[in-house]
Amino acid sequence: MQTGERFHHMDNLRALAMLAGVVFHAALAYSPLMHPIWPLADAGRSIAVDVVAWFLHLFRMPLFFVVAGFFAALLVARRGMAGLFRNRIARVLLPLVLFLPLVLVSMHWLTMQAVANATHPSPALVWMRDWIEQHGALPSMPGWAHLWFLFYLLLFTVLTWVASSLGLRRIGERIGALPPLAVILLFPLPLSLALTGTTAPWPAPEFVLPSLWAMAFFGLYFALGYQLFQRHELLDRLGPLSMPLLVGAVLAYALLFRLSDGFALTRPTTLQHALHAVLEAYAGLWMTLWCLLAGKRWLDRRSSTMRWLADASYWTYLVHLPLLFAIQYRLLDAPLHWLEKFAISVLATFVVSLVSYQLVVRYTLLGRFLNGNRVGAPTSNHRDTSPGLP
Repeated sequence: MQTGERFHHMDNLRALAMLAGVVFHAALAYSPLMHPIWPLADAGRSIAVDVVAWFLHLFRMPLFFVVAGFFAALLVARRGMAGLFRNRIARVLLPLVLFLPLVLVSMHWLTMQAVANATHPSPALVWMRDWIEQHGALPSMPGWAHLWFLFYLLLFTVLTWVASSLGLRRIGERIGALPPLAVILLFPLPLSLALTGTTAPWPAPEFVLPSLWAMAFFGLYFALGYQLFQRHELLDRLGPLSMPLLVGAVLAYALLFRLSDGFALTRPTTLQHALHAVLEAYAGLWMTLWCLLAGKRWLDRRSSTMRWLADASYWTYLVHLPLLFAIQYRLLDAPLHWLEKFAISVLATFVVSLVSYQLVVRYTLLGRFLNGNRVGAPTSNHRDTSPGLP
C-alpha cells in the first residue's frame, strides 16, 4: 500500500462516526432505558429512541477504533514508532489534558444550575437535589466523561509499541490472512468473551482506571484497523458479503433487543447474559464491517465539504456534550414534544460547534493544535492531518 496515499473514505468515516456521537448523546435524553439515570432525561420519551440509538451505539465506537487503528498503522509506516508517539502526544494527550478540566467543570456547573432551577427535573436531578439537601454537596466521581476514548487511544498507542517490540506482529498477520467467512464468523467470539465482563448494551468506560473488558473489546477493533492498513485486500475480499453483513447485523440486533426486553432485563441469567454478549458482538462487528465497505464504495473520493467536516469533527466532539447540557437542561421545562426538543438540541449543537470551528478554531493556533499544520489555501492531497480519531 502506498503510504503517501490519501484515504478519503477513512477520513470521511472518522468524521461521520464523530458527528454521530452528537446525535447519540442528544437521543439519550429521550431514551426510556436511560430515563432513571441520565441527568438530561426529559419527561417525553419513546421506545423508538432506544431502538435506533442503541443500534447506533453497537457500531459507532467500534468503527471509531478501527479507523484509529488504521491511522496508527499509517503513521508507523510513514514516520515510524517515534512518529506515532509524537502524533499521539500532540493530537490526543494534549487535547485530553486541555479539554477534560474545561468539560468537567462546565458540565458540573450546568448541572448544579439545573438542580437549583429546573421546574421539571429529571429523576437524576431530583436525586442530586435530595442528596445535596442532606449532605451539602455531591460525592466526587472522577472520570473521563465523553473523552474516555482519548485515554484508551493513548493506552493502545503504548500497546502498539509493546506488540512491535515483542514481535507479536505475526499474530496480527495471521488474523489478516484469514478467509472472509472466518473473519466474520470467528472474530466476534473473542469480542463476545470481552462483553461478558459488562452489561448489555456496553457502557462507556468512563472511570479513571481502564476496564479490562474495554481494553480487550476496543483493543481488538483497534488491532483490526491496524491490520486493514497492512492488508487492504482483506476489505476487498469482504466486498461480496456487504449485503449479508447488513442484513445479519439488523437481525442479530433485533433478536438482541427482543430477548433483552429492550435492554431492560436487569438480572439476566448466566446463559442469557452470554447470549446477549454474543448477539451484541456479532451485530456490532457486522455493522462495523458494512460501514467500512460502504465508506470505501461511496465515500472514497475527494470532497471539500467532507474534508471540512473531517477537520471540524474533532472540535465538535470535544465541545458537544457541554453544549448539549446547556441546551437540554433549558429544554426540560419547555412545553414541546420530545421530537421537537431532540431536533432543537441536535441542530443547535451542530450550529454552535461548526460555526465556532470556522470562526475561532480553523485557521488559528487551536486549529493547528487539533488538526495539524494548515494554511489558508486548499491543502495538498498528500497532507497528513488525520489524528487517527473517529
